[in-house]
Amino acid sequence: MDQLEGKHFSIADPKGIKTVIYQINKTKKEFLKQYPKYTVERLDHTEELVGDYNRKTFYVENPGKNGNQLAILSFGKDRVVINTGILQGDEVKITKKPSSFKFNTIYSEEETEYKDFNYTPNLKRPITIIDPETTEELKPVLYYDEKTDTVKGKCKIKPYKSYFAFEVRDDN
Repeated sequence: MDQLEGKHFSIADPKGIKTVIYQINKTKKEFLKQYPKYTVERLDHTEELVGDYNRKTFYVENPGKNGNQLAILSFGKDRVVINTGILQGDEVKITKKPSSFKFNTIYSEEETEYKDFNYTPNLKRPITIIDPETTEELKPVLYYDEKTDTVKGKCKIKPYKSYFAFEVRDDN
């Protein structure tokens, strides 16, 4: 029977703050011509109320030997604080120099579909769209594009609602 190997760490959100954490995955060199250089994967977590704080424990299933890059998004009223970090061994180190993130606030007065984006064979994607009120991801509708022979996704955007979208890219 296979054993799962993993790590976990906790953070405490003060009242009015909701933090979500994504692992940043770098695509293997042999697949770079077909797929995006980076994909993002939301970490599973559990929550418990401790006094005035919401303690969240995040889980990394397959920790990398050289660490796991993390994007830490803390949603508050009308703002998002973006931090980056790395899980190395048994500790999370938050970087002092921020990484480059491209992010947009998406808003439309009509229901619309947002962006075609490619998926890798294991269904990871380079972009994620988050409802800042609930911090839940918009689940894309997947379809097969026969012209490009790839799996793609689109997200439906509700009218009169703002969303937060981000993807990881190189500085250049």
